[in-house]
Amino acid sequence: MTFGAEFVPLTLPPLVIAVLAALACAAPGNFLLLRGQSMLGDAMSHVVLPGIVTAFLLTGSAAQPVMLAGALAAAAVSSALIEGIRRATGADPGAAMGVTFTAMFALGVLLLETSGAGAVHLDVEHALYGNLEGLIWIDATGWASLADPAALATLPPELPALAIATAAILGALALFWRPLTIATFDEGFANSAGIPTRWISAGVTGLTALAAVAAFSAVGSILTIAMLICPPATARLLTDSLPRQMALSLAIAALSAALGTVIAGYLPLALGLGFSVSASGSIAVLSGIFLGLAATIGPRRRRLAAAP
Repeated sequence: MTFGAEFVPLTLPPLVIAVLAALACAAPGNFLLLRGQSMLGDAMSHVVLPGIVTAFLLTGSAAQPVMLAGALAAAAVSSALIEGIRRATGADPGAAMGVTFTAMFALGVLLLETSGAGAVHLDVEHALYGNLEGLIWIDATGWASLADPAALATLPPELPALAIATAAILGALALFWRPLTIATFDEGFANSAGIPTRWISAGVTGLTALAAVAAFSAVGSILTIAMLICPPATARLLTDSLPRQMALSLAIAALSAALGTVIAGYLPLALGLGFSVSASGSIAVLSGIFLGLAATIGPRRRRLAAAP
């Protein structure tokens, strides 16, 4: 068997899906980090679970559009709950997010355990770690399949869904880059300049929800959280420039996803080990290692340490 005949159907789709999920999460994650709302990404990655389970229970279908619709509905409900708790109790936004995502995720797990939804690919392990290894391209026969329309039509549905979501997120950030940047760094000036800061904040929340929803079914909540936070935080330790931070975070996210997928698929086999490694886990660990290196030897870290 040639390398392409194995790599294309078994490794290439999970690798591309992981990279797309990482890019979709890392892009809005930069603004969450700068706005002090990284907890929002954690919340969104958890609250989609009850929406997915409810959508399956109502329709009996685990099709990608159904799951996405349920997840988006749950994200919308959670956003309303966070705002409602904050306004009703005066609680800190982080506390409101913590209460909401804990309750929603617990509800999702309860639904899974009591409804029978775990009889399909919906289960707690899938919700946490995703299903990257299972997203193979069965009809691919090698590199030639990349130019075969019939074979391309059988790609895992998560791939085109993530491609569309990633393009939408990156396009929206590029389109509204200037007002989003101003509102992030100086909300008072943005208000005086007529920039609709509330709509900007809602837009960041919406893009975060879209990223979490699109990535959740493929990579699970743990990797979604890691990609929302680790690449932007790593890039922030390497530069003071927002454009460079965005570019670096996307590069780090893509590198973590690609290397993590390859390591999980080939390193245990190359070392003769008798066990497999989770692709999502490998990617999350790798992104954490990059963050640790940046925190230890990054140029901004050195400057901060040298400051009086």
